[in-house]
Order: sequence, then C-alpha cells, then structure tokens
Amino acid sequence: MNHVILIGRLTGTPEIVTTESGTKRTVVTLAVPRTYKNQEGLYDTDFLRCILWNGIAQRTTEYCKKGDVVCVRGRLQVRHYTNENEETKFVTEVIVENIAFVSSSKENKEKNGD
Repeated sequence: MNHVILIGRLTGTPEIVTTESGTKRTVVTLAVPRTYKNQEGLYDTDFLRCILWNGIAQRTTEYCKKGDVVCVRGRLQVRHYTNENEETKFVTEVIVENIAFVSSSKENKEKNGD
C-alpha cells in the first residue's frame, strides 16, 4: 500500500502552470517538522516536494500562500533521470490526491478585518 498523509507549511506561494496538453499543475514544497528532537535538542524539518493536478492545483493556488498550514493525502512516486554527467538521479515526490487547508493566511485576514 502506497499512502502518505502529511501536515506542514508551504515554503512558497503556489503557482499554477498549464501543460501543453491543457492539464493544470502546481508544485509546492511542504515543510514538515519531525515529532522528535535531534541530538542538539531541536526539531528537524523535512522539505517534501508535492505535485498537485487539475482541480486540486487550482484550489490550492486560489486559497493558499507561503506559510499556510495544509494537510495532504496522496502517494509517493519515485522517478529517475540521467543528468549531463551520465549519472542516474532519483527524485521522490508526493502525488497529492487530496488537500485540506488547516490554517490559511486568507482566513486570518478575514477574521482580523483586513
């Protein structure tokens, strides 16, 4: 079973791109803190590349910006490519199937009357 659920902060404001075939795509990086402290007594953070398609991508770009907390559900995907030095490189990404907006800056502005 390939299933992942993550809660973290967006490291940048999502931007939508339309592919040549007309499909909408957004790539975001999610900063996910670990639940335990390292040897220095600090919480490490993982920065995970997440791919969103079509409607999910559209909604995310409309309602989210850098710093917002989101919960994503999806699956891991590993792809590979050969770089200019003929080395094979592997990339692990989260293909997002569902997203929940946990804490949005837009909501905070509306609550504060901004």
